[in-house]
Formats: sequence, C-alpha cells, structure tokens
Amino acid sequence: MEFHPQPQPGTATPWDFPAPERGTLSNGLTVLRCHRPGQQVIAVEVSLAAPLDAEPQGLEGVATIMARAFSEGTDKLSAEDFTAELERCGATLDAHADHPAVRVSLEVPASRLSKALGLLADALRAPAFPDNEIERLVNNRLDEIPHELANPARRAAMALSAELFPADSRMSRPRQGTEETVARIDAASVRAFYEAHVRPATTTVVVVGDFTGVDLDQALADSLGAWTGAGAEPRPVPPVTADDTGRVLIVDRPGAVQTQLLIGRIGADRHDSVWPAQVLGTYCLGGTLTSRLDKVLREEKGYTYGVRAFAQVLRSAPPAEGATGASMLAISGSVDTPNTGPALADLWTVLRTLAAEGLTDAERDVAVQNLVGVAPLKYETAAAVAGTLADQVEQHLPDDFQGHLYERLAQTGTVEATAAVVSAFPSDRLVTVLVGDASEIAEPVRALGIGEVTVLAS
Repeated sequence: MEFHPQPQPGTATPWDFPAPERGTLSNGLTVLRCHRPGQQVIAVEVSLAAPLDAEPQGLEGVATIMARAFSEGTDKLSAEDFTAELERCGATLDAHADHPAVRVSLEVPASRLSKALGLLADALRAPAFPDNEIERLVNNRLDEIPHELANPARRAAMALSAELFPADSRMSRPRQGTEETVARIDAASVRAFYEAHVRPATTTVVVVGDFTGVDLDQALADSLGAWTGAGAEPRPVPPVTADDTGRVLIVDRPGAVQTQLLIGRIGADRHDSVWPAQVLGTYCLGGTLTSRLDKVLREEKGYTYGVRAFAQVLRSAPPAEGATGASMLAISGSVDTPNTGPALADLWTVLRTLAAEGLTDAERDVAVQNLVGVAPLKYETAAAVAGTLADQVEQHLPDDFQGHLYERLAQTGTVEATAAVVSAFPSDRLVTVLVGDASEIAEPVRALGIGEVTVLAS
C-alpha cells in the first residue's frame, strides 16, 4: 500500500476587509462599490434616510409597511408582474425598517445586474403603494403581532425597551408598531411618509461583487441615476437616554415551564474608543459556548442550553454633532422555571467575580483568535460585505472602520478588555426582564437583592 505524504499548510494569505470606492451620481445619490473577484452573485444594499423616529406619532409601523410595499408594484408593473420580473432575473429583494434607516437589499447574478438595478430603481423611484396591497400588508402585520407577543424572547425585548427608555422615545416602543398604531396605517399615510423622507440625495447604495464584464457606471446611471427628487438636509439624530437603575420586571406567564431572561442597559457605540475592548470583553463573558456564562450556567449547572452576551448598536450620530449614539448591552437566554433564582444568582456571581478578578490572558487570546481569525470566513459572501458597509453608512462611520477594528481588537490587552466589560455590565446597574411564571419565580428573585421586582401581566 502506497501512502501519500500528509499535506502541509501553506503560507497564510494576507487578508483585509474590502475597501470600497465612494462616489456620487448626478442626482446626489451616494454609491459605495466594492469589486470582489469570483463573487458572481452581486449584493446591493440601499440605505434610505427614513428612521423610525421620523414616523408620525400614532402611526408607528408605517416605515415597516412602506419597506414591505416596495416590492408590491411600480408605475410600470403590477405587484405580480414586478415579482415575475425579479424571478426572471434570478434576483431576491427584501426590505425592513430599523431605528437608523429603511434598508432595501437586492441579490442578483452578475449577468443580470443591469435589469435588476432597473427594477430596484423603479421600486424606489415610483412605488405604486396600491390601496389593496397596503391593506393586505397591514392585515399581515396585525396577524404577526399576537405571535410576537406570545414569543418569550420577543416579549422580553419589547418589555426591556419599554422599561429602559423614556415613554416619549421612539426606542421605547416596538420597532414595527403596535396593534393600535398599525391598524391606523393606510395607503395615504404610506405615500405621505415616502414623499417626506425618500429621495436620492439622502440615499446611499452599496454594490459588492464581481464587476468583470459589467459596466457598473452605465448600469447605475441608467437605473438609480435616473431617479429624481428634491434635496433635503439630513435629519438630526435625537439623543439616546435610558434609565439603567438596577431593577427586575417579570412578565407573568402562568404555567410556563421555563423563564426567558433578558438583562440589559445602554452603553458605548462604535464611535467610542472603548468599542474594541468592549467587543472583546463581552465575547469573553458570553460570546460563545466556551465563554464564562456558558461554562457556569450550561456546563457546570445545566440550567440552560446557552446564554449570550452581546452589544447591538441602536443609533449613531455624525461625530460633528457631538452625541455619538448608543448600543444595547445585553445578556439573554432561557432557564427552567425552578432554577430561575439559582441561575440568576450564579449569573450575578460571574459578573462580580469578573469585576474582582478580571479576565485571564488565555480568555483574551481565545477571543481574539475567534473574532479576528474567522473574519475572512465571515466575509466570504458579497452580501456579508455589503451589509457591513451599509451598517457603517447608517452609523456615520468611515468606510475603513471594519478593517481597522480587527487591528484594534488584536492590539487590545487583557486589562483593557476587563475594564470595558466590567463597565459595560456593572452588577448593580442592570435592568432584568423575566418572562415566566411569576408565582414560581418572583420570591426567589426578590431574595437575590438585584433590584426592585415588579410583576406585569402578560
């Protein structure tokens, strides 16, 4: 039997986050393009300056309905014909509304990019917003809301937002609206929101993929470049304020066999110099199966299938405006009902031990390897690159932010990461939301002394 020699690893190929080229079309629309050889499925991300705080009071959810209605026909095509044309291109079109903007996403084979860009441009330039389709989308959204309220994780997120932020803040209310506000939305209100906030001068388009053989300049000029509209000044970004006084809110679910937990507060966003250390420290706390929270709550105690700690940017302002925005810092997971009290006690012990003893160099090294080492795999697809570039646009970050972030993560030491995560998750300033059986969990939680306990009917 002949044995072939074992393959040996070659020299690692240097990798950098793709750098885009930035330009502007004649109508004022900003374009970021990124040529990625071999990526034959091109990703397009469109960021429309229509943030949730721009929604009229009492019509929260209109941005979501507008986003969904972009694929429901144009001045040239009915909803059915528009969908059929997308299918002929082999393209997918999705849209959603979030605090910073409305995002429209397109993926299409490179050979059909020009046609798909034309459809995208028509959807943005002259959406039909037909009465019957808007009514259908509103009814669909109304049907979704009871299911979201029944989902423990979604219910916990709603309760945390309502508890953290002032009642007059858009961030305190569900992103896609409530049953009351969505029921008020009609085609006229969608058209009014569109007319007030959607225009090329405040829109940014990110295009990523293999442009070999594609005249991208001409394709953009013939499609999105033909979109006309009045100019507008960017909307000011409202400050993000929150009350992170330590307290517990229980959303009562009688008979629930497990408790959904969500523990949070707001903290620094990606403009802050502490962000890389905060990312690294948070990963050590609860970013993966081998992080501290999982080691204790999952591996040692068996309370849960997993607990995660994370930071999610809410909204950011341009640095020139002074306020830099904020991120949601949170710990989430679920535990069985009888062990809710013990699990929270152990979680707080983890936080207090972390503050007293700090992270280890080994934890820091594993986190750097996992965050930095897998970056080339994370950004294998054009869609992943385009999505990150669009996030940077909406958060008013420089185009090279992500590339420099990996450099800064690799340079962050154990002491810095410890200080950042302890500051992010102080054991005495966390708002805890529990969705579970209050009759079973309220007293054990009160005994922990982690804050005043309030019970809210489901």
